[in-house]
Amino acid sequence: MSGAALAEHLAPGLRVVLVGPAVTACAAARGHHHAGPGDDFWRLLHESGITARRFAPEEDADLPSAGVGLTDLLRDPSRAGGRPAPHDLERFRSAVERCAPTWVAFHGKAAAASYARFEGHRPPGLGEAPWTVAGSRVFVLPSASGANRRASYDGRPARLEWWAELAALLP
Repeated sequence: MSGAALAEHLAPGLRVVLVGPAVTACAAARGHHHAGPGDDFWRLLHESGITARRFAPEEDADLPSAGVGLTDLLRDPSRAGGRPAPHDLERFRSAVERCAPTWVAFHGKAAAASYARFEGHRPPGLGEAPWTVAGSRVFVLPSASGANRRASYDGRPARLEWWAELAALLP
């Protein structure tokens, strides 16, 4: 599946859509979102309380049944590392408009900054942003990538604290 975009997992009425900056080559090769060996996405999703159980990457298509959607700004893994073009961001906004989630949660500051610049907003820090995407409230999570393991996340000692804050805001 390398070079092919992963399926978006979206549906009307979601509590939250989690948005990554780009489909990674590893995820595309494995055919599932957040399938890399060092990615803490599935652990953080469950331990924060966003999902009642821990899903595996192979179950990514089941997330909408838990009120959670998945997509990426840049869906073509052959362009990973690049910046989303305006048509990528317009496609994303249209997808959010169609499913109308309560929250859009950018998975990492890079994804949030790309979209913010597109809409003419200042790139946000972690936490709730002062703007919306197609009417849905926005939250910025620290990336769950293994490359994003450090001592502090905008003043908090662990990424899980931000993920748990989002969980507490979800309907």
